[in-house]
Amino acid sequence: MDITLATPLLGGLSPETFMRRHWQKKPLLIRQALPGIVPPLTRSQLFALAAQDGVESRLVVHGANGWDLRHGPFSRRQLPALAQRAWTLLVQGVDLHADSAHELLSRFRFVPDARLDDLMISYASDGGGVGPHVDSYDVFLLQVQGQRRWRIGRATDTALQPDVPLKILARFEPEAEWLLEPGDMLYLPPRWAHEGMAEGDCMTCSIGFRAAGRSEIGREVLQRALDAEDAVNADALYRDSAQSATTTPGLVPAALQAFASEAIARLVSEPKTLARALGEWLSEPKPQVWFDDGRSLAAGAAVRLDRRTRVLYDEHHVFINGESFRAGGRDATLMRRLADQRRLSANEVRRLGAAAAQWLDDWAEAGWLHADEQSAP
Repeated sequence: MDITLATPLLGGLSPETFMRRHWQKKPLLIRQALPGIVPPLTRSQLFALAAQDGVESRLVVHGANGWDLRHGPFSRRQLPALAQRAWTLLVQGVDLHADSAHELLSRFRFVPDARLDDLMISYASDGGGVGPHVDSYDVFLLQVQGQRRWRIGRATDTALQPDVPLKILARFEPEAEWLLEPGDMLYLPPRWAHEGMAEGDCMTCSIGFRAAGRSEIGREVLQRALDAEDAVNADALYRDSAQSATTTPGLVPAALQAFASEAIARLVSEPKTLARALGEWLSEPKPQVWFDDGRSLAAGAAVRLDRRTRVLYDEHHVFINGESFRAGGRDATLMRRLADQRRLSANEVRRLGAAAAQWLDDWAEAGWLHADEQSAP
């Protein structure tokens, strides 16, 4: 992807310009971002996906008795009739289950994969929506079938309606309103209030991005770093052979406090340890993701990553599905190419060293990547 070239996907802006002007700053309405768009899944395929175990889905119904929220899986009989007004089915992580959705999500890889989350599809009957709300993450709202009317405004008041199973704003003051047709798209930064309502039945794809909080990142990274430290230094126990008899047994010994401080300082003073822990966490698949066993690669076969596989890298490591590997030289270059392009040609595979080639074979047997017969040599 050439991030300097203008593209209809971003309303004639280049990815470089879009990120500078709009990302985390201000909304952007894009007419015909993807003209002639075909939904990644048909309505019946989406309903079938929502019936599967391991697929995160929700049903929101708005009626005379207020709002109702249910969690899937849903059989077709558990969904309302198509003619019933004001209901919405939301299916998360469709990119994990359908190549067409994964390919659509890949159009947004001008944002780092470490931030890219998933593609959600919402189907709504006439009048369907989830009420005015605020998200803590960036989102592209792509209309792929029918029409949806969006109203947006700055979230100056985030108080929520009481006794409602959804996080619906108590007071919402829209500043702009648009009717989106198939192919139109709306980008919203975090903390912009918005409400979308279907006019007739419609389908919308939401491309969302991860927005972990500081405490969550710190907790996850430190826990992984601590686990790694324990594996290496399992015998690093506190010792107090110099401890004297005490008349104040309730007092925490100063030496124990120093030992604890040193343990924490040891963790945070190792940049590579923290970097490895961060990469492993960011590349961890979602809890509902699992892989079928694969098979060994034929000698010199081209490879492509499974659509469920997450691969990242830093200066010293390559991270895949929560695991880290150290690579240098040509192997590092090719592993980074695998992460960026999500495939390696047969010629590139043949250039790998023995250890890196073995990684590919192990990953293939785990189902994390596959032989790519269509890749150019």
